[in-house]
Amino acid sequence: MNIAFLPNLAGPDGIMILIIILLLFGAKKLPELAKGMGQAVREFSKAKDEVHNEITRAPAPEPPKLEEPKAEVAHDPQAHDSHTTVI
Repeated sequence: MNIAFLPNLAGPDGIMILIIILLLFGAKKLPELAKGMGQAVREFSKAKDEVHNEITRAPAPEPPKLEEPKAEVAHDPQAHDSHTTVI
């Protein structure tokens, strides 16, 4: 993970952000918030890995297709047509 684009939050900027978060959510909500963020990151990573594995896995071989035997019908030109009427 490349986080080089993030600003350095170890100085006074980071402390100010933490104080604002503490004031907004309170001390009791911060552990729940961190736990929820951890679960969200874990689920995102799991989904990303599943998609990556689905893309890179080898395709499953197709089962052989069974061909139905073709019935050969002989045409008898001398046979009477069933649609003709005999008088």
